[in-house]
Amino acid sequence: MPIAEDPEPRPRRGDEPDGSDPSGTGEKDPFADLVLDEEFIRSATVKEQSGRTRMLSARWKHTPPVDPGGRRSVNDGARPKRRFGRGPKPPAVDAWGAPHPRRREWRAPLFVTLTVVLVLAALNLGGLRDWYEDHYGRGSSSPSGAAVPTVAPETARPTAAPPATPADQPTVDHPWKGSPAEGWPTSLESFELPPAKAVGVFSAEEVAAQLQSVKAYLTAANLDPGVIAGARPEAALAMLDSQERASAVAALDHPGKGTDPTSWFARFDPREAALVGGAVKVQGRIGFEEDGDRGVLVHTDFTFVYPLQPGPDAEKLASSRRGTPDTAPGGTARPVGLTAPASGNTGSTWTTRTIIRKVDDFRFHDPQRYKVEAKKLVFAKTQWDAGNSACDVYDGFLHPRFEQFPAHGPAPTGPTSDPYDRSKDLAPTGQCGIVSRT
Repeated sequence: MPIAEDPEPRPRRGDEPDGSDPSGTGEKDPFADLVLDEEFIRSATVKEQSGRTRMLSARWKHTPPVDPGGRRSVNDGARPKRRFGRGPKPPAVDAWGAPHPRRREWRAPLFVTLTVVLVLAALNLGGLRDWYEDHYGRGSSSPSGAAVPTVAPETARPTAAPPATPADQPTVDHPWKGSPAEGWPTSLESFELPPAKAVGVFSAEEVAAQLQSVKAYLTAANLDPGVIAGARPEAALAMLDSQERASAVAALDHPGKGTDPTSWFARFDPREAALVGGAVKVQGRIGFEEDGDRGVLVHTDFTFVYPLQPGPDAEKLASSRRGTPDTAPGGTARPVGLTAPASGNTGSTWTTRTIIRKVDDFRFHDPQRYKVEAKKLVFAKTQWDAGNSACDVYDGFLHPRFEQFPAHGPAPTGPTSDPYDRSKDLAPTGQCGIVSRT
């Protein structure tokens, strides 16, 4: 293709025909009618490279360029399609043959999983809160949605009963609904021992050991899951003085009105009632003083709240109870097999609670003046009261009433009382009373 290298017009010599023959031969200039329009330029088969392109080509013959990464050029071809949630997969090698490092695609699956979890939690906030309440209890919410305050173990006698709570029906999933004990300490958390000091003939270290032995007995007698399920309280029996142990064994073997083992140990017939979740709410205090005879008196005052679900024979046993002692002939305790609670109980199954308050004094005699068994417990005084347990049944077990079953047996005749009220002394009347709430 002809290229006009001189932009200036050629000089005229006067002998060009029509002024178009630069050679003077009289022939017409072949470029006279040439028009450099857009169509002419696009149809050109040879295109001159720019000066920068020629310069870079000469440089790259000796020093190839280095890929900075993350950039695309016109020579990379069409942009690859994006995969769902991730960027385009990088090629195995770059434009100069160097291998690309492979990135591990872990972030996108993680983000997708977290998103799904957050969406599910948002759709079921109530269920998530209920799960936390049932497993951890403290810091939960009441049925009305208000936060239940956490109640610390007592350091002194309270001045009033706990405030009223909504009378909501407790269930397997929500065993503490309607109970002021919902914010109470759970199990051993309530047994806070006071600082030990020397009392009477005992040193501070000996008093501390005595407090620990009382705590261990309260745990074995009232919080052991096996004992609650009706098993024989062997660990608690082993901690008692020989005379005390003999009395407790007699009550277990021959329960009756005057020898009721439930005044010693918290026991339920597993065919009738089973503990829900394994947690027991406890509130109370421990103190000690000199007994006036160079010994030590340890005072304990605790309320235990047991959430219970029906056992496999709960309705049948309730209907068969007619107010007579449920014992075998001769006053021997009825044998109980190792039957498990009904496995079909669901989260909506109605439950109930039995509340037991025990006020005990444990005496540690001066071993120089009295014949004592080392590290064994002796009761100086004991009082107890059970709320929501069948009246006049002395078979060695507590018998809670479930609202879903018809009431059977003798009706309570004693005064109405609040089993959660710890501001008053425990004064048993000898009558089976009515509880204002469970």
